[in-house]
Amino acid sequence: MDKERFSETEYARFGERLDEQLGALRELLDQPGFGEGPTTIGAELELFLVDGKGRPLPRNEEVRESIDDPRVVLELGRFNLEVNLTPVPLAGRPFERLGAEIQETVTKVDAAVGRLEDQGGALPIGILPTLDTEDFTREAISDQNRYRAMSRGVRRLRLEPFLVRIEDLELSVEDVILEAANTSWQVHIRTPPDRFARLFNAAQLATGPVLAVCGNSPYFLGRQLWEETRIALMEEAADDRDVERRYRKDGRVTFGSDWVREGAYELFERYVRDYDPILPDLTDDAGPLDVPELRLHQGTVWQWNRPVYDPADGGHLRVEMRALPAGPSCADMTANTAFLLGLTLAQAERDLTGYRFAETYQNFYRAAMHGLDAKLSWPGMDGEFEAPDLVLKLLPEARAALLAAGVVPDEVDKALGVIEERTRLRRTGAVWQREALARLDGDRNRLVREYRENALTGVPVHLWR
Repeated sequence: MDKERFSETEYARFGERLDEQLGALRELLDQPGFGEGPTTIGAELELFLVDGKGRPLPRNEEVRESIDDPRVVLELGRFNLEVNLTPVPLAGRPFERLGAEIQETVTKVDAAVGRLEDQGGALPIGILPTLDTEDFTREAISDQNRYRAMSRGVRRLRLEPFLVRIEDLELSVEDVILEAANTSWQVHIRTPPDRFARLFNAAQLATGPVLAVCGNSPYFLGRQLWEETRIALMEEAADDRDVERRYRKDGRVTFGSDWVREGAYELFERYVRDYDPILPDLTDDAGPLDVPELRLHQGTVWQWNRPVYDPADGGHLRVEMRALPAGPSCADMTANTAFLLGLTLAQAERDLTGYRFAETYQNFYRAAMHGLDAKLSWPGMDGEFEAPDLVLKLLPEARAALLAAGVVPDEVDKALGVIEERTRLRRTGAVWQREALARLDGDRNRLVREYRENALTGVPVHLWR
């Protein structure tokens, strides 16, 4: 992006192009055979950079330059980086390949930080426990036009301060920099257009129980909050609904409020209809498959599960699953991926639109708040279940769906075995952090240093000390 300031004329022209490109996208999606091909998966991992004390280290640009790896890109905060992993076929050994690349890239970034900062490093964790209010200034935003423009674009819409209220925490901030407090493990799966609605709805349903068993963000600003505090923080830290936009049901970060009934176009249309542009960057040399303004706008609506249109390979659709936290280790992230994808594929075999969406919505937020202590419901099962009981009931469905998709049996059993043991032992990353902080007499810096040492081993969190 070449600039950070845009005129009202550019905003207006950008809106016109969104309408034009919606029509172009609809024509593409209606073409026979569009987007068909083997099922592939991909992922993005966001990392924190820390100094030798375990505090956030705002030197992401220097770290990226020293690595010189196109997979590693800047994130919103100067103490964050993102790693874009290589897409792989779902059939075969996808989790082994993903896990190896996670371990390789995290180790690479960690070593690069250590060369710049004595005893510093990188770690995958939902929210860094050592963050403090002084870390969230405008100077903490990465030195890129895109992020400065995004900040200006959101503040153009929301004239009031951003209000964050989570349990006993209340904050008022003037910028979107609090988004940098959150790092995620985001998973993509490719899908043909005619299967999109079922797969997307299934991902919505699956996210609740999966999130319950992988919480890794219990602390923010020294307070113990939700098991996955990142969910609440992201939703409130980028909510552009000021006094003039109270009419809109969903925030800019949202779980959504209903099932998808028609397909991906339904969501793209909703994003254009309901959300004002914040990055009106115009492209004048786009090809017929590119729809660049529509893709850029879609990337500024952060639904926990959202559609992605990619012009690569003749154009295709993906479901992007954004709710899982980064970390704790490569084994944990690959296990979380296996459970989420397997459960999604299993539930996509049935039409979920007759099930009450409100119960799926409730599952998601209960899981984020309470983790394995949550009570969850499930279609076709009466009453509510303790989260561990439901997870153990659902693991065989996830296993069968992964095997049907061509994943090698021992690969499935290894990944889902991590979920089973974590569930039986009730040892998520959030639980480990709480117990470690108590053992360390509340020393957040030591907590981060111990966490990093464990995470770099690649060993799953239920086997950590």
